[in-house]
Amino acid sequence: MTRRPWTPDEVAVLTAAYPDTPTEALATSLGRPVRAVYHKAKALGLRKSAAYLAGPHACRLRSGDNVGIGQRFQPGLVPWNKGMKGLRTGGEAGWFRPGRPPQEASNYRPIGSVRLSKDGYLERKVSDDRTSYPARRWVAVHRLVWEAAHGPVPQGSIVVFRPGLHTTEVEHITLDRLECITRRENMARNTVHNLPKPLAQLVRLQGVMRRQISKRSKA
Repeated sequence: MTRRPWTPDEVAVLTAAYPDTPTEALATSLGRPVRAVYHKAKALGLRKSAAYLAGPHACRLRSGDNVGIGQRFQPGLVPWNKGMKGLRTGGEAGWFRPGRPPQEASNYRPIGSVRLSKDGYLERKVSDDRTSYPARRWVAVHRLVWEAAHGPVPQGSIVVFRPGLHTTEVEHITLDRLECITRRENMARNTVHNLPKPLAQLVRLQGVMRRQISKRSKA
C-alpha cells in the first residue's frame, strides 16, 4: 500500500490543532489513521498542552491522578479462570483430540494424491506419518519413476529431466525422459556460464538486486 504524503496544509492544521484536540477527532478530520497522526506529531515535536492533559480527553496521557484505577486488578482479586488449566472454549467441535488421525483434518489429502511443488515439479504423497519430515511424505513423481526401475538414488546424485523434457503431466513422466546425475554435474549444467552473455548478465544483476533487497529488509 502506498503511503499518502502529508501536504503543507495538513501539517499546518496538525501543528495548530494537535495540542488541544483529541487525536482521534483530528485523525477523522484529516482522513488518516490515528497512528499516522501520532507518528507525524512526534516527528514534528508536537505535544499536548497542559490544559488538554488536565482534561477528560487525555485518558492514558494523564499521569499522577490514577486515571483508569477502576479498571485495574485489585489486590486479592481472584481471576475467574484460576484452576482451569487447559480451559477450552467454543465447544467440542473445535477441540483437537489426542491421537486424532490425519484423515480427520479438513485439508487432508490421501496417499497417492499429487501436487505441484513451488519449484514446478509434480509430487506424489507416499505417507501419512506426521512424525516424518514433509519431504518424506511427498516425493517428486520423476524420482519415484526412476527408483521403480533402478532402486534408491545413489548418495550425492539426483534424478532430473533430460534437457528440454521437463513436464508436469503425470502420464508423460516416463523413464526415457529421466537421468540420474551427480549434484556436481547438475550444478555445471545449470551454471550461468552456459547461458548467452546478455542473459548471463541479467541473471547476475538479478542476484545482486536480491542480495541488496535482503540486506535492506534485514536492516
